[in-house]
Amino acid sequence: MAKNLLIVESPAKAKTINKYLGKDFTVLASYGHVRDLVPKEGAVDPDHGFAMRYETIEKNEKHVDAIAKAAKAADHLYLATDPDREGEAISWHIAEILKERNLLKDKSLQRVVFTEITPRAIKEAMQQPRAIASDLVDAQQARRALDYLVGFNLSPVLWRKIKAGLSAGRVQSPALRMIVEREEEIEAFIAREYWTIEAECAHPSQAFTSKLVKLDGKKFEQFTITDGTTAEAARLRIQQAAAGALHVTDVASKERKRRPAPPFTTSTLQQEAARKLGFTTRKTMQVAQKLYEGIALGDEGTVGLISYMRTDSVNLSQDALAEIRDVIARDFGTASLPDQPNAYQTKSKNAQEAHEAVRPTSALRTPAHVARFLTDDERRLYELIWKRAVACQMIPATLNTVTVDLSAGSEHAFRASGTTVVVPGFLAVYEEGKDNKAKEDEDEGRKLPVMKLGDRVPLDRIHADQHFTQPPPRYTEAALVKALEEYGIGRPSTYAAIIQTLLGKQYAVLEGRAFKPTDIGRAVGKFLSSHFAKYVDYDFTANLEDELDAVSRGEEEWVPLMEKFWGPFKTLVDDKKATLDKADAGSVRVLGGDPVSGRPVSARIGRFGPLVQIGTVEDEEKPRFASLKPGQSIYSITLDEALKLFEMPRKLGVDGNGEEVSVGIGRFGPFAKRGSTYASLKKEDDPYTIDLERAVFLVEEKEEIARNRVIKEWPGHDVQVLNGRFGPYISDGKLNGKIPKDREPSSLSLEETLKLLEETGKPARKGFGAKKAVAKKAAVKKAPAEKVAKKTAVKKAATKKPATKKVAAKKAARPFSGDIEPAKPLLTAAKVEPGKKRVVKKPSPEDAPF
Repeated sequence: MAKNLLIVESPAKAKTINKYLGKDFTVLASYGHVRDLVPKEGAVDPDHGFAMRYETIEKNEKHVDAIAKAAKAADHLYLATDPDREGEAISWHIAEILKERNLLKDKSLQRVVFTEITPRAIKEAMQQPRAIASDLVDAQQARRALDYLVGFNLSPVLWRKIKAGLSAGRVQSPALRMIVEREEEIEAFIAREYWTIEAECAHPSQAFTSKLVKLDGKKFEQFTITDGTTAEAARLRIQQAAAGALHVTDVASKERKRRPAPPFTTSTLQQEAARKLGFTTRKTMQVAQKLYEGIALGDEGTVGLISYMRTDSVNLSQDALAEIRDVIARDFGTASLPDQPNAYQTKSKNAQEAHEAVRPTSALRTPAHVARFLTDDERRLYELIWKRAVACQMIPATLNTVTVDLSAGSEHAFRASGTTVVVPGFLAVYEEGKDNKAKEDEDEGRKLPVMKLGDRVPLDRIHADQHFTQPPPRYTEAALVKALEEYGIGRPSTYAAIIQTLLGKQYAVLEGRAFKPTDIGRAVGKFLSSHFAKYVDYDFTANLEDELDAVSRGEEEWVPLMEKFWGPFKTLVDDKKATLDKADAGSVRVLGGDPVSGRPVSARIGRFGPLVQIGTVEDEEKPRFASLKPGQSIYSITLDEALKLFEMPRKLGVDGNGEEVSVGIGRFGPFAKRGSTYASLKKEDDPYTIDLERAVFLVEEKEEIARNRVIKEWPGHDVQVLNGRFGPYISDGKLNGKIPKDREPSSLSLEETLKLLEETGKPARKGFGAKKAVAKKAAVKKAPAEKVAKKTAVKKAATKKPATKKVAAKKAARPFSGDIEPAKPLLTAAKVEPGKKRVVKKPSPEDAPF
């Protein structure tokens, strides 16, 4: 065992660095975080200085043990986790674990930091070791404690008022507010009609289009004409005045410079990769991580191609600048090189975590040079980073804009503009993508014919066009990241996690490339804005981020910061809990009255999600419920649309055997039912229009599958030979095994089946295997649905295990919404059967990971 132990975060990085350091070093990976707060109340104790209780993350215990074993035999320990706040905290946690195990006695332990995985960077880092930066650790601990306290105290409030399994994160909640408020802006938007008038000019050397800027002697503005009749009358007046030609009244030419964009930070890389490559923020970071950790480049060996990708700095090292300038001079000529390197100022108040912008570790490794060693995604992202870094050190582009004014008689005028590139400068390499093109760039690339004062330009035609103002666009990932950065909410390294949480919790969905809040997301957003406005306020969140940054710089103590936050927050949470039942949910919308019963019809969030309801719990008659159709929202559904949903279940008639067939909508979508057999409708089937013949076909298809599900079974044994989607296989309900291709499944003996299961068995996915086959078989026998449902419910209750934090993220217990809803898993419009309310154990709340 080597006497020097170096610990990094990822195994890929460990493998690369091990080659650089040689046999005197053992390099091990922590596989990310090694400890986290215990996932239950009391993990952060505000009454004792916010003391934090940690435990080793279960999946990383073996890696921690390997580190401990190696540390015992080593003389010198180096902590080389990532060069940011999270990496500093991981180093601290590893040191604490080794200290608790009494493994640091008479050993040196030092922190080393490198922002690129290259032999030179590793060598330099090893020559400049330091102690763990306690200020960075304190800042990270404060963030973690804040996220925990918000999650564990605010989430239960959401469970009681909206739906179980919800979470409210310190940073995710303001981000959700942005998405929800934008959706409300869109819904409240009232489109305005306006008309534009353009002239198609038939210049002898080149046709071009000009826009009306003066009408009847007055400036023509967006809403000067707002109807077709007025527009047509104006068009005819202009056409008559022009008499077949326009006259040039002014020609202006203006040159301007456009500077290149700075090198990438984390957020600008995420934005540009979204715009130009269509990457999600998560994908961008995953691909960038691979480029940073190292790529095998043939004879060169494994080399990190980019510097550390979690940074908010736009600085470049002197070595990097020198190399980039050499590449510019070599490939684009010295005329493209400014006299001095271009300098950029960061917008962040705390841009020190990773020291440099995201850049290639060597500009000499052009995209063409390394392309054959990269996957397509890696190649595209590396090319983006390389081009941006090179372009940022080139001269500005020189653009020339020509504007021509043309008259139609004395009362009307048109204008045409064109912009050409005089000196390309950095544009020869890279141009920054834009969500909305700037006004001065609209005519870029358009060249007008040469014209001079007094020229007569033949007129082809004049046309008027109708337009309507557009609502503000929904946030794309790039736009959301940009907005979060501008408001100072979160930090670049957290944006991917914020977005992933919003999507994972189904608070928002992506329609195309834009975020649309779900009904659950809107309910949560509206509730928090109404009752916890301070804590989803953009300025409050940004100011708290600034204070945490001050902790990382050693300018502020973390415990007083926590005390300042905790007191008012806890008081508000306790007050809301005490008055919760009297508070307005933010998720109930009354649509009107039911014309049949006269009872109120409302749209709301129920225990299974969005639904519509007839009646209230105060009524003598129980409320009726119906699920929404895909695409419907409780915030926009009309009374008529809601009442139509109560047509479910629909009775379609009786089949040839005299059995009734119906169709309904359940928790898992629309279904057809005959007896005790339920068959899901296909995507092309509409439950509101499907006929009897089609429904019978689907039911019989389901029964046929169930009949042929079991190929062979043995009484007294769980193991079965089954037909599956991908062919025959064996299963005992826990393991699924393969059948050799040359064996007839029905000819297998019990002994052969058990042996094959032992040799090839893999854990069965929940809901697959022998138990599922038995359940389907029972369904064919048409056991009463009530007995089957009751038996299943009892079995699930008996085998349910306490939910861990990880499980809680995927499966949340059903909440009690204040109304009695159907106990059966199928949400239909049927009346609720009388019975006791179920007591549901609450899940552990999830605090956001940022």
